[in-house]
Amino acid sequence: MARKIGSRYTANQILGRGSAGTVWLGEGPEGPVAVKLLREDLASDQELVGRFVQERTALLGLEHPNIVSVRDLVVDGNDLALVMDLVRGTDLRTRLDRERRLAPEAAVAIVADIADGLAAAHAAGVVHRDVKPENVLLDMQGPLGPGGAHPALLTDFGVAKLIDSPRRTRATKIIGTPDYLAPEIVEGLPPRAAVDIYALATVLYELLAGFTPFGGGHPGAVLRRHVTETVVPLPGIPEELWALLVQCLAKAPASRLRASELAARLREQLPLLAGMPPLDVDEPDTEQEDVEPEEAPVAAPARGERVRRGAVPLVPGAKPADSNRDTHTSMRVPAPDELAGGARGTARAPRAAGAPRPGSARHRAATRRRRLTLGAAAVVLVAAVGVGTWAATSGDDSGANSPDTKNSAPASP
Repeated sequence: MARKIGSRYTANQILGRGSAGTVWLGEGPEGPVAVKLLREDLASDQELVGRFVQERTALLGLEHPNIVSVRDLVVDGNDLALVMDLVRGTDLRTRLDRERRLAPEAAVAIVADIADGLAAAHAAGVVHRDVKPENVLLDMQGPLGPGGAHPALLTDFGVAKLIDSPRRTRATKIIGTPDYLAPEIVEGLPPRAAVDIYALATVLYELLAGFTPFGGGHPGAVLRRHVTETVVPLPGIPEELWALLVQCLAKAPASRLRASELAARLREQLPLLAGMPPLDVDEPDTEQEDVEPEEAPVAAPARGERVRRGAVPLVPGAKPADSNRDTHTSMRVPAPDELAGGARGTARAPRAAGAPRPGSARHRAATRRRRLTLGAAAVVLVAAVGVGTWAATSGDDSGANSPDTKNSAPASP
């Protein structure tokens, strides 16, 4: 059902929903547009509306081929909407859901595009703060790039910053998606441009592996891994590409590359990745220790259902996002002792393809077979040692008890 947005735009059809609002296919004076209509509770927050108005110039000033441009900001009654360029395509999450992982050449080409967009935004003093596959759009009408990748554009610039106001978060909450949060955000430090680099490197890891480097399990465990754990290597990618990933996933923000440097370095890797198939690794298992003790158990997913990570509140009783297209999640900032203590049970090493999951029936059967094989080998070894000892002992005993005709003395008469 169509609805008017301000005096200049008409929203005709819902394209998607997220925790921050709804995206509509709309029509404006200059043709088709995308209209992101924020939730009513956000639109009724006068402080938030004021922040959007203050940021209007910055939002409208971001112009780059790899950024979805904001054309207008509409504040009308209970409506607060961002009018954006319409990208005819899909988001990167949808492609990942379909393919699970991408060939390295296509993955690197997409991430290089987004790094170019981030470089332009950072030069203008704008930090995205919520880089993830849901916020990357693929232009299906654009020219194909390396590996058959469609041009990639980053959307939702400024939304995380505007929603994450001091009054809304009271300095005790984190706004973001757990899998992509930089360690400094988890520790309560103000987000700088380096948080976008960390998140983008996490996206690249996910495109290559099919899972994020620190995700899985309870969000508290995910946040802890970001702070305490090092990324586990992915087998099968060039050392130069892995070195880039490690540098951009560094715990210290100053150690990470700038967006322009990352884009250039990634494009240098493209010739080395031509024709390389997607990696063949399986997602690591999440141990039961990842569950926070105060949280109620979550119902197990149905057989064959994919578990989606992301919008899960850390505060007991808080409501999660209303859609799998989550944009922002409110989470409690972990205390220092929680972050310091938590490496136990959170190591996540990728398994070789086809290897049994620890704890699975195949894994237990393989363990039993190994134990039986080792046990049988031990029995054979013990038996062999026993036979050898018996033979040696028998030989000694027979020599002592039988007469030696060559060396024995003649019997006395």
